[in-house]
Amino acid sequence: MKPAQRISSIQPYFFAQLGKRITAMRSSGVDVIRMDMGSPDLPPPDAVVEALATSARLPTTHGYTLGSGTGPFRKAAARHYAERFEVELDPGSEVIDLLGSKEGLFILSQVLLNPGDLALVPDPSYSVYAVSAEIAGAEVHLMPLLAENAFLPDLGAIPADIAKRAKILWLNYPNNPTGAIADLDFFARAVEFARKNDILLAHDAPYTEVGFNGYQAPSLLQIDGAKEVAVEFNSLSKAYNMAGWRIGMALGNAEVVGYIETYKSQQDSAVFAPILAAGELAFQTDLDWIVERNRIYQLRRDAVVDGLHTAGLHVQPPQAALYVWVPIPAEETSSLDFCARLLEDTGVSTTPGVVFGKHGEGYLRISLVTELERLQEGTRRIADWVNKRY
Repeated sequence: MKPAQRISSIQPYFFAQLGKRITAMRSSGVDVIRMDMGSPDLPPPDAVVEALATSARLPTTHGYTLGSGTGPFRKAAARHYAERFEVELDPGSEVIDLLGSKEGLFILSQVLLNPGDLALVPDPSYSVYAVSAEIAGAEVHLMPLLAENAFLPDLGAIPADIAKRAKILWLNYPNNPTGAIADLDFFARAVEFARKNDILLAHDAPYTEVGFNGYQAPSLLQIDGAKEVAVEFNSLSKAYNMAGWRIGMALGNAEVVGYIETYKSQQDSAVFAPILAAGELAFQTDLDWIVERNRIYQLRRDAVVDGLHTAGLHVQPPQAALYVWVPIPAEETSSLDFCARLLEDTGVSTTPGVVFGKHGEGYLRISLVTELERLQEGTRRIADWVNKRY
């Protein structure tokens, strides 16, 4: 039985294939250190777990979560944006809860793009931006993220005819995979570019609460008039270590939020009510918890960066997000081959940069979601391996 044409060329998710290889290696007795995926290893705040348990014990919370059942979470998300970013949102029309922000990223392309339309996608980037557009039958125009431009897209380099055809422009800061950040001046230019070219600006912002040395990321919605041309996707996955809970939100342009809600009404029956209750509480988490969690990530970041420097790998320490973007030795031409050999020879699993797009070639990504001692051991193995070969 043949698949629909819209998915016939879609390849299996990279990490699914990698997971099978790692399982086989571990079954053979290999001590594999995973430094590839971005799934937080630390738990959520205790109070969040208790809120889930308390709500789950109620006999009234186990049915479908529809309509007004999501109201308290949307209000809590709107309050969070007001307090954290000074952004005012109408929880009834400008906020919608999601089964993780990834759901919303995919849905956006389905509700806005027709066959032959065009999406502007950063490269390297999270694969769902381009894949969701392709499944919708749209074309993708890649915007290179280069070190010389601080891994920001050069909006002025987008050809005028491409800009006029585009319906969505994707951004993601703090950035996966590069760890780059964007300031409000860049966001203001992006909003103006979107307004000028009648484009929806889609900002994927799950890492706003993961910053180092006191850095706090802004929201694109802080820009005056942003809600006229933009939606922002956020998530509790990275902010509160709730990746497996699958809870996120889309915020901003009310018309687009409405399209997402209509699509979701046909696709799913919303988030489990106790998870929403826990999410409401997560937004009230004491800042000290976030500061301490980020301190742990920063210790891990510094250990990885310092260890890689001993191998002559010139890594810039990121100011935010969960990743270290590592240039591989200049002699190497394939990050896929490099990471595959590294895994086989050392038992350390990293992510090839090319997985995130052709402009990711020449890099690998290390995630900071492994305990410090294992990261130190993994980085030592990488450094020893590189030093013996180059």
